[in-house]
Amino acid sequence: MMLVWLGLNVFLFWWYYLVYDVPPKFFYTRVLLGRALALARAPAACLNFNCMLILLPVCRNLLSFLRGSSACCSTRIRRQLDRNLTFHKMVAWMIALHTAIHTIAHLFNVEWSVQARVEEKGTLAAVLSGLGDKPHESYVNFFRQTIANPIGGLYVAFTYLAGITGVVITLALILIITSSTKTIRRSYFEVFWYTHHLFVIFFIGLVIHGAGRIVRGQTAESLAEHNPEVCHKNFSHWGKNEACPIPQFAGNPPMVVIHPFKTIELQMMKKGFKMEVGQYIFVKCPAVSKLEWHPFTLTSAPEEDYFSIHVRIVGDWTEGLFNACGCDKQEFQEAWKLPKIAVDGPFGTASEDVFSYETVMLVGAGIGVTPFASVLKSVWYKYCHDATNLKLKKIYFYWLCRDTHAFEWFADLLQSLEAQMQERNNAEFLSYNIYLTGWDETQATHFVVHHEEEKDVITGLKQKTLYGRPNWENEFKTIAGKHPGSRIGVFLCGPEGLADTLNKQSISNSEADPRGP
Repeated sequence: MMLVWLGLNVFLFWWYYLVYDVPPKFFYTRVLLGRALALARAPAACLNFNCMLILLPVCRNLLSFLRGSSACCSTRIRRQLDRNLTFHKMVAWMIALHTAIHTIAHLFNVEWSVQARVEEKGTLAAVLSGLGDKPHESYVNFFRQTIANPIGGLYVAFTYLAGITGVVITLALILIITSSTKTIRRSYFEVFWYTHHLFVIFFIGLVIHGAGRIVRGQTAESLAEHNPEVCHKNFSHWGKNEACPIPQFAGNPPMVVIHPFKTIELQMMKKGFKMEVGQYIFVKCPAVSKLEWHPFTLTSAPEEDYFSIHVRIVGDWTEGLFNACGCDKQEFQEAWKLPKIAVDGPFGTASEDVFSYETVMLVGAGIGVTPFASVLKSVWYKYCHDATNLKLKKIYFYWLCRDTHAFEWFADLLQSLEAQMQERNNAEFLSYNIYLTGWDETQATHFVVHHEEEKDVITGLKQKTLYGRPNWENEFKTIAGKHPGSRIGVFLCGPEGLADTLNKQSISNSEADPRGP
């Protein structure tokens, strides 16, 4: 049993050391922190494992139950239960060892993070530390102030959640261990007894210690566009070179991203949360209203490690959420300062059936594009990782919008998909048409002047924006002609009048003959 436990500790340390020391996700984090990053995270994994075990050997009712249930087993197995206190002490010393490694490594991490913020400009570390100072950038260096060491290090220790909880649980652990010696137990049992009850404070601090998410890595979407092993050599040209856009970073959400024209993206994580494309949730923010629940379509894909919604600020409740999340402030909001969010769902919609067809038409009107953000992301994830088992072979995407402002939050996703499809030489997988249904004379003149440019003046996409409304009869006949004998699914999120039009076109262009669409 002891050998198994020691083996698991060795494995966890080795595994999580490689997780943080090898993958490109943490390439830029390693530029700032060096090997101390992996040396802090590996013992953290071992600490979680051993803190899970530490109380089990001293749970008397549990031991009694196990002894009773193992009565039919050999004496050797039952004897292991009698060594419970020995195992408890060994786990405690293992916790002390990993705490020492974790603490020392993080002391170096804090020193280097603080130093990078005050370092002279022109170095990669200085550029990385400066990310997040401008709007729409995400940071990799958790230390946002410009205070030199040693004051900067003390500032982290006594103002950041990770620092405060780290100090508290380390002090609690020192008191628990030092009061557990044989001399103290025999001569001053009350001291041993009461200090051991500091385990309550220890576990509370342990649970919230990582809530600030100070260890951050490059996001999967950013890695697809920005290869750190190549782009780190040209850091002075980030954002100017299409091959090396500004890298984006994230810890584990909750996190709020502000898109243009007061649309916020709320990214959340919840243990056990599972979703499908196009589903929706009800959201309540008690800081805004203790009674109101509002439905929002999920804009993330099931393959992503968080779920997200986009909220357009159009009323009192959404304005309250905007302010509660600190979106009215310029400085970054720590995750633990964000309001508590209650979520009910997810609930299903017809969009889940999109993978049942070989060919689909996706039609979104205005903000009705949100479910298709989830659909398009998920389709592309599936296509990139297992295209052979993907039944869906062709997507026709239509977006009808009244004004140009509504395009901007969604354009980033389309630009990313467009670039990735071109890289894989499969630009035909997704055909998209964006229709602007409302514009004024000034805008029309601007569109005409810039019409010949390579990228669209509104969306930044290579596919040019169309003006007016689609001729649905022509669109349906064209698609039906390209896919004879195929079942074509038509999905809409939009007004009822448009639903009637698409329903009639679907019926009139469908044929009973199996050779027809």
